[in-house]
Amino acid sequence: MSLDVQFKIKENPYYLRYLRSHSYWYKILNRDSKMFKEFTEEVKREYQLTRADKISKAFDTFEMLEKILATFR
Repeated sequence: MSLDVQFKIKENPYYLRYLRSHSYWYKILNRDSKMFKEFTEEVKREYQLTRADKISKAFDTFEMLEKILATFR
């Protein structure tokens, strides 16, 4: 695994947690550091960090606040 990939993993707690729970990625990243992009995409899907997930969470929060305000009226 290249040093830059190691630094990126250690800087991001999501990457580190995912790598520890899915240890097969150690072997993949050791053999081919170019697979880091696929690794990051898988982490984002797992922890729901994609833009679509963030928009969905924001929309759900907005709906919840709207319902709370409607009950106070």
